[in-house]
Amino acid sequence: MNRLFGRSKPKEPPPNLTDAVTKVDSRVESLDKKIGKLDGELAKYKDQMKKMRDGPSKNMVKQRALRILKQKRMYEQQRENMVQQSFNMEQANYAIQTVKDTKTTVDAMKLGVKEMKKEFKKVNLGEIEVSLCEPSVSWCMC
Repeated sequence: MNRLFGRSKPKEPPPNLTDAVTKVDSRVESLDKKIGKLDGELAKYKDQMKKMRDGPSKNMVKQRALRILKQKRMYEQQRENMVQQSFNMEQANYAIQTVKDTKTTVDAMKLGVKEMKKEFKKVNLGEIEVSLCEPSVSWCMC
């Protein structure tokens, strides 16, 4: 059958939230670099326009600067979206970790109750009552 239909592809592990956050954060850093580069270009064009007189060449530089400014705004918007996405994934990861911690705590408490019941069965209440009612104890409840 395998020769006829072939073998199934090995399944990839499901995506991990921590890995996804890391990927998104690296993309945010990449966008930050692009925005910084565009800031440099805008500063260059701004200095160029200060030195130029009004005319067609200044208008061309102004158009380039506007194009760069639009591109910068687009990158900033993408960056904000990715930062929000990263935050949401971190919050989901935190919630998952909190649930796991709660489950661990509940399991530990159940184990503690079992141990306490075992130890309580070993205690002889009659011996405790006798030792409390000795004449040396002034607060005897007998």
